[in-house]
Order: sequence, then C-alpha cells, then structure tokens
Amino acid sequence: MRVLLWHGYLLGGTGSNVYTRALAREWSRAGHDVVAVCQERHPERYDLGGARIVVPDLPERLLPTFILDRYEGLEARLLTDFTPAQREAYVEANAAALRALAPADLVFANHVLLGAPVGAASGLAYRVKAHGSELEYAMRGNEELSRWGAETLAGAEAVFAGSEHIRDVLEEVAGHVDRVRIVPPGVDVEEFRPEPREAALAALIAEAHRDPDDGDERHPDPGNGERFRRFFARERPTVLYFGKLIENKGVHVLLEALDGLDARAVVVGFGDFRARLEAEAPPETLFTGALEHRHLVHLLPLCDVAVVPSIFPEAFGMVAAEAAAAGVLPVVSAHSGLAEVAAGIGQEVGSGVAPLLSFPAGDAPALRERLAAVLALPAERRRELGRAARRAVERRWSWTVVAGRLLE
Repeated sequence: MRVLLWHGYLLGGTGSNVYTRALAREWSRAGHDVVAVCQERHPERYDLGGARIVVPDLPERLLPTFILDRYEGLEARLLTDFTPAQREAYVEANAAALRALAPADLVFANHVLLGAPVGAASGLAYRVKAHGSELEYAMRGNEELSRWGAETLAGAEAVFAGSEHIRDVLEEVAGHVDRVRIVPPGVDVEEFRPEPREAALAALIAEAHRDPDDGDERHPDPGNGERFRRFFARERPTVLYFGKLIENKGVHVLLEALDGLDARAVVVGFGDFRARLEAEAPPETLFTGALEHRHLVHLLPLCDVAVVPSIFPEAFGMVAAEAAAAGVLPVVSAHSGLAEVAAGIGQEVGSGVAPLLSFPAGDAPALRERLAAVLALPAERRRELGRAARRAVERRWSWTVVAGRLLE
C-alpha cells in the first residue's frame, strides 16, 4: 500500500510523536510505501524503516499546539489562540502537501484537530487517530473547535482511539462519532527489555557522555554520567518517574508518597513544575532533565518500580507499558487509559499482585502502601512478575501488533 502519514509535529519526544515515528517504521518494514508529512527537521536521527519525510512550509511559520513548547524555526502558538484565517491557512498548506503526494491507498492523520480538517481538505480518503491532548487541552469547553472537529470527523473512513477512555472523551467533546475503532498505541519491545544491572549502568553512563552540554531544558542535565555513577554505586530500592514535569502529571503525589518509605527516586523530564518539585523532593531524589529512549532503556532495568501518578486523564499509559516491557512493574493512577494498561498487565501477573498496580489518583498514602508492598517482595519474585508484565506488552502492545491491527 501507499500510505500518507500526516502528523503536525516532530518525530521524537512526546507520545504522538513517538507514535507516528513507530508507525512509519513498522509499515515501511512490512513493505508499504510510507511518506510521513510532519515538521521533523532531523529525520536522520531516527530509524524510520525507509519511510520518506516531507516537511510542509507553514504560513507565517505558525504552528498550532495544545501545550506551549519550543520548535526549531517555528512559532508555536496555542490552537485556541489562532484566528479562523490562520487555522484555514495552516490546514490548506498541509492539505496541499498531501494532494501533491497523491494517489494513496491510505491517509492516516493524527489528532482530531488538526488531522481531521487536513484530511478533509485534502480531498483524499482519510482516517483519523484521536490522541487525547487535542480533546482535553483545545476542544473541551470550546464550542467552535468541538463543532469543527465533529464536522470533519464525519467524513473520515474510520476514527481510531487508543482506549475506551478516549472513545468516551471523544463523545463528550465532539458528540457521537461513527466508525470508532479501539486500537491502543504500542511499545518498542526491541528497545525496552530487561537488562543485567551492571551492563545497564555501564550503557546508561556511556549514553550520558554522548549528551550535549548546552543547558537546553529539552536535553539531559549536564554531568548526568557522573551522577548516575554515584547514585547507582550502591543498590537501594529505587522508584522511577519519567514524563513531563507539569502539575497534571502528579509527580508531587509521588514525592509525598516517598515520605516514610525506605526508597529513593529518579525523576526524569522537563517542564515548568521542576523547580517546585526539586524543592519538595526527599534528599536522595535524582533529577536528570529530559532523557531519550536511548537512556531510558538502560535506566529502567536499574529501578525496582515505575510510577505514573497523573491526576489528569491519560489517553494511554505508554510509560507504564514501556516500564513493563523492560521488566519493571508499573504502579499507576486508577483512571482513564492508565487503568486499562494496569488491567492488561494485571491479567498476566495474577490476581494477588494486580491490585498493587494502581491506586486512587492523588492519594499519596495509597500510593505509599502500593510501593511498600511491591518493594517488600523478594527480588526474584519481582523479576518473575516483571517477566509476566513484559509478556502482557508483547501480546497486546508491541508496535508490530499495533501497526498490523491499524491496517486491518
């Protein structure tokens, strides 16, 4: 098949970026002719399996986003702050890029907004993947944007949601949508896998020594290599968080839960909440700044449990699934897509352990109890459960499985 994969952003960093990159790679590896239309300036950094990249020129170099961030060569502006004329110009520029690449067997567009309007304006048959951020941060409570999303989704051949939660949110925000298919996002089970501690630490330090030393908040903190060496010099129960450092992610709940717990924490990520979190963190907490997959695949095997404490709904528990693929039990807030991931892993680890994988959102004492129970398990038992958690990921959420289901 010839597939046009439209995505308005980059191919690394956030969930929808990784999602797009992985689909480009998997479909290309499967023998399809894939062109990804996006804003990635450095595709050579990624394994795309042979997929081609096309970067449309944006009118006034304006990029509509759901959370403000910095983009090379572009001015990021909240979608809700775009004028109708600016929205229309953006849509037409991207739709023209798709038309220029026609014909295609499949146009797969990411995000209800602005994927559905771009697909509709292209004049080609299109399908849309709802990711959740557009629904919660731009469309919810905005009647005009919600109506626009609903109108343009009506012309899609199918709409994909990553979880039952996102299907429900889609209906809340845009009204009833026909032809919705539930296909969860995936995990790179080749990258994320169990690794012996000594080898993992050596590889993590080596990756840290490759990091740029430029002070950019989107890059790892300078000097991480030596900090990792000192931090992991002795073994001690270690809890990991990785994700954005914003209030909605609930990292402060994890830090509160660590009070009185015989464990230390590693906090990975960047965001405007970092200074407050550093002020609240227990003494042995290590903040690393943003890390990439090349770091995380080695950091995870050095940790005993990963926590996803979001207090805001999540489309899918990607970081929980990545942790499980690395053989590390995740403990997540019991809501939205996170709860669905915990349930899937729970089926593999058994009814005795499954209740430990989730806790009521925002409830630090409950999280403390779950962490204490997981860390009290003998090391060999935790490794056994980690292998069961990985099996859940391989069967449900590997990218090969997900990419195949989408094309079906």
